Amino acid sequence: MSWTVYIIEATDGTLYTGITTDLERRWRQHATGRAGAKFFRGRAPSRLCYTESAADRSTASRREVAIKKLSRSQKLALIREGATT
Repeated sequence: MSWTVYIIEATDGTLYTGITTDLERRWRQHATGRAGAKFFRGRAPSRLCYTESAADRSTASRREVAIKKLSRSQKLALIREGATT
C-alpha cells in the first residue's frame, strides 16, 4: 500500500497537510465535510499544492509532522520546488 503526504491550499489561503492512501477519496471527504478534517469546517479546499510518496504509514506520518513544523514561507518554498498543480 502506497502512502501520500499532501498539502492543500484552502479558499482562505491557509495550508493543510495530511496523509492518505487514496488522494481522490480524501479530497472528496475534505470537500464535502464527510469524514474530512476539522480544518475544513468553515473553509473549503481550493487546490492540491503538493504531493510526496511514502513507503509506509510510519514514514508518511513522520514526514507530515516535519512539514507541519515548517513555517508558512518554508512550506511555500517546498511547494514551489515540487509543485503538483
